[in-house]
Amino acid sequence: MNQKRIFKGLLLTLVLGCLFFQSCKSKKKIPKDSPAFTVIQTAKSYYGTPYKYGGTTRSGMDCSALVFHAYYAAGINLPRMSADQSKVGKRIKLQEVRPGDLLFFATGRRKNQVSHSGIVTEVSKENVRFIHASTSLGVSEDYMSNSYWKKAFLFATRILE
Repeated sequence: MNQKRIFKGLLLTLVLGCLFFQSCKSKKKIPKDSPAFTVIQTAKSYYGTPYKYGGTTRSGMDCSALVFHAYYAAGINLPRMSADQSKVGKRIKLQEVRPGDLLFFATGRRKNQVSHSGIVTEVSKENVRFIHASTSLGVSEDYMSNSYWKKAFLFATRILE
C-alpha cells in the first residue's frame, strides 16, 4: 500500500512537472492584426466540430475544409482538396515552419500522396503543434512529435509571407 502511494506521488509530480515545463517554454506571440492570427483563430473556432468526409460546415468537416475556411477568413481563396492545396505556396522544411504554415501528410495507402492537411498553430524548440480535422477526434490539435504524424509527414508550405 505504501508503494502505491509513493508511485502515485511520483506520477503526480511527473505530470505536474511536464505541465509546468510545457507552459513555461517560450512561444512567440502572433500579432493580432496578422493574417496568420486570423487563420489560426478561425481554425480554432471550429474546435470540436466532428469529422465528416467532404463536410464543409460546423456540423461536420474534413481537414481540407478546415484549411479552406481558415484561409478564406484571411482573404485567401485556396482549393478545396488537400492534394490541390499542397500545390499552392512555397515548400519549406519542417524546421522552418511558423504559425499559419500548412503541413501535408500521407495517411492513406499511397505513401507519397497527400491525403491530409493541418495548420501550424505553435512552434517551439522541441515541437510543432497543428490543428486539423481528425477522423477520430474531429477538429483538434496535435503535435508533430506524435509518431503517427511524424511517419505520415510529407512536407510543409508557406502561403502567408
